[in-house]
Amino acid sequence: MYFVHQGGDVIPVPSAYLIPFRDQRKRLVMGDQKPEANIMATVAPAKSRNKMFAFACATLASMASILLGYDIGVMSGAAIFIKDDLKISDVQVEILLGILNLYSLVGSYAAGFTSDWIGRRYTIVFAAGIFFVGALLMGFATNYAFLMGGRFVAGIGVGYALVIAPVYTAEIAPASFRGFLTSFPEVFINSGILLGYVSNYGFAHLRQSLGWRFMLGVGAIPSVFLAVGVLAMPESPRWLVMQGRLGEAKRVLDKTSDTPEEAQLRLADIKAAAGIPEGCNDDVVPAPKKSHGEGVWKEMLIRPTPGVRRVLLTAIGINFFQQASGIDSVVLYSPRVFEKAGIHDKNKLLGTTVAVGFTKTLFILVATFLVDRIGRRPLLLSSTCGMILSLAALGLGLTQIDHHPDGQLRWAIGVCIASILAYVAFFSIGLGPVTWVYCSEILPLRLRAQGASIAVAVNRVTSGVITMTFISLYKAITIGGSFFLYGGIALAAWVFFFTCLPETRGRTLEDMEELFGTKKDSEEAPNGVQMVNASEGPEKI
Repeated sequence: MYFVHQGGDVIPVPSAYLIPFRDQRKRLVMGDQKPEANIMATVAPAKSRNKMFAFACATLASMASILLGYDIGVMSGAAIFIKDDLKISDVQVEILLGILNLYSLVGSYAAGFTSDWIGRRYTIVFAAGIFFVGALLMGFATNYAFLMGGRFVAGIGVGYALVIAPVYTAEIAPASFRGFLTSFPEVFINSGILLGYVSNYGFAHLRQSLGWRFMLGVGAIPSVFLAVGVLAMPESPRWLVMQGRLGEAKRVLDKTSDTPEEAQLRLADIKAAAGIPEGCNDDVVPAPKKSHGEGVWKEMLIRPTPGVRRVLLTAIGINFFQQASGIDSVVLYSPRVFEKAGIHDKNKLLGTTVAVGFTKTLFILVATFLVDRIGRRPLLLSSTCGMILSLAALGLGLTQIDHHPDGQLRWAIGVCIASILAYVAFFSIGLGPVTWVYCSEILPLRLRAQGASIAVAVNRVTSGVITMTFISLYKAITIGGSFFLYGGIALAAWVFFFTCLPETRGRTLEDMEELFGTKKDSEEAPNGVQMVNASEGPEKI
């Protein structure tokens, strides 16, 4: 892999690109000419031509994540009115807010099978349809049980969306700006949260029994646009290769790669990972195995090789710490936290939550431009460090307010508000988007859909436990103590990231197999599959 500078960007150029310029490199040694200009003449025009197409595909696919974001944002405010209207307890509020994460396990588990069966694109359409039904059920709910039924249906759709959006985006994006594109799901989660907060503020002035139903019901609108827009997208080239549809995969890669040479190299790498011999170049070839996920679970969970175990633990670890550090408690319960901090007017509470949503969205947009320039690891470590300090300050401010219940400490209120905004900013600039980018990159092709399902399942279970226990937790150890606890978890996360997560910037998805050792594992596996090295030709194992 070579790196070429252009306009301040560092563009990864696989070594295969340099083969046509071998003679120029020889002349360079004699002092005749420089090959870099010829290389960039090949790379730059095609990159400009195809970048917008890949950008459009990633944008449409990542819109699936707006479904989760909207639900998180809207429930934080709607819960205030639902509690008063339906006369439910704090425990029921906890369950109502957190249960969607557990319901989403059904969708995330099924997403791996579904996406391998019908393809990534139609799985996104399916997810949008499920969430549409769930949003309508919640909007028309007449009691707590009806509302919980709607959240069950919506949760399944969220589970599908969380798995398939980053997988599709990673598989269609070129290596040169894959980090930028695969951070889009987090961008849309934050955009959805902001929309949910705005919806809360906008409908709060309606009659109580009507306002929260509008807040939840309008969530069906984004799913309609998503389902229609996704139909204009191409299918994932990696899924097409797994089905033996090489001609279609090549056309997609030609539209989404920086150069024709990179498209050929990516196709060769995908064929090698799928076990298709290098010499098979027909538009349609027999797939090496008509797999819909059979055997993959056994390879990951029952008899994992050291490389597979390392990848799986890395994906599980980063997803666990993303949620265990308390982000959903801050986002979902921000009105309660601000109320504890001394803000009691409902309009002021909802207005302050809009500021939280705006901060999250702003800094996630900043992160999309940094993830490929700075790298995944520096963003992750600096982000987590900032979260630790913010949580400590928030815990201190809330503790001081608890110790002075009769009088408002303006400085403590200011510290709490500033700490929450700083916390969501640090989260959004690193741990939030990098989690999805990193997991979509490190999973090898043969395990990608099911591996992503496991990672998302851990993410959602952790989020569900955190959100379903927050009120009970702060009643047991005080609200300041709960955020000190989250700060301790964030510190453990920093240690895990520092010791276990290597940098992946600029590497192709197939390069990850060498980085984590899963390529060596697959080459040593006695399964009789003919693996192909893109540069050395077929090798029987």
